[in-house]
Amino acid sequence: MAQFTYEARSADGKKIDGSVKAADRNAAIDQIKKKNLTVVQLVEDRGLAAKRTLFGRPPRAKVKTKDICIITRQLSTMISAGIPLLESLEILCEQATDAGFRRVMDRIIERVRSGTDFSTALSEHPKIFSNIFVNMIKAGEASGNLDVILTRLAEYLESIEEIKREVKAAMVYPTVSLTMILAITTGLVVGIVPKFKLIFEQLGMTGDDLPVPTKVLLQVSWFLQNQFLLLVGMIIATVIGFIMFKRSKPGMKIWHRFLLNMPLFGQLFRKVAISRFSRTFSTLIQSGVPMLGALDIVAGTAGNVIIEAAVLRAKDAVSRGETLGEPLAATKVFPPMVTRMIAIGEKTGALEKLLSKISDFYDAEVKAAVKAITSLIEPLMIGIMGLIVGGIVLAIFMPIIKLQQKLGGG
Repeated sequence: MAQFTYEARSADGKKIDGSVKAADRNAAIDQIKKKNLTVVQLVEDRGLAAKRTLFGRPPRAKVKTKDICIITRQLSTMISAGIPLLESLEILCEQATDAGFRRVMDRIIERVRSGTDFSTALSEHPKIFSNIFVNMIKAGEASGNLDVILTRLAEYLESIEEIKREVKAAMVYPTVSLTMILAITTGLVVGIVPKFKLIFEQLGMTGDDLPVPTKVLLQVSWFLQNQFLLLVGMIIATVIGFIMFKRSKPGMKIWHRFLLNMPLFGQLFRKVAISRFSRTFSTLIQSGVPMLGALDIVAGTAGNVIIEAAVLRAKDAVSRGETLGEPLAATKVFPPMVTRMIAIGEKTGALEKLLSKISDFYDAEVKAAVKAITSLIEPLMIGIMGLIVGGIVLAIFMPIIKLQQKLGGG
């Protein structure tokens, strides 16, 4: 006996959810019909999909982008081999290991089985399948080239994921290095400096006898020792305030503009944004998505409100009959090379090819920028570490040197 979860309608149109045990789907449908209900959706709770969370709720799908890439490529391969879409989806569902995702796949399969378009079934799960994913599937269904679109979609997702890995690689090293520097500095200030304070007091060096850097260091050491909870509270309040600021519309705009123009990392973020714009736009155009719809999707997936606003302004200009290159150039967000190539692509009818070349160029630029930043950050962090440790050592030994000079003069 299998367990089935159903969604049905009563004679008066009321929505009713429930579950039944039956030998197969047909037997389950018969049981539901005997209750004078019309079946809207019927999902078999197989294995992992039948599990519940601590609060009795169905498990949430935990799927990463790389998992979606694999599933998309597998689906493309099966459809290319002549396996029907419904059967292909059932195979993918059977091999899914995540309970939540298997449940999602069950719902998609049921919707497709009932005659719903694949793209429409996917659109009911926006947290898993993005807007670009759904629209490309819709274009593939309309053109009859779903397997080709799926392959193109898998390649797009893989390229985006690779860019994310490059950026993360560039950010991990400075983050780890900075954390180590702060930990070492805190250890020195809290563990070593107080011992020298006792030495200074034993030598009769207090107040005005101490140099300014030493006074500052001793005050910092005292604060970390005696007001640690206050410091933690200040840090937490600052982080929460910063997060709230970033989530507000004005704050998000300021923060995203800063990311595009910040020292060292600004050019990297700008190149990533342009690469993503070009790759997404090219993939959508190649898949048969209309330009205005493609620009809407590109703006929504830009990941930066400055880029998004620039694309939407360009879209408005295109909807009035203007070309795309000129309004993009007027925003001053995109480099001249990008806007000129887009303008040439519009004139020659090879826009998607030139956009693909732009994305390839900027992908290579991102990789080169990551290498350059990594090679630059290492000596920079060593220099910062040297300055901090050297400053602490100098502040500790300045009173001793001063005392030695006094004794030598006496």
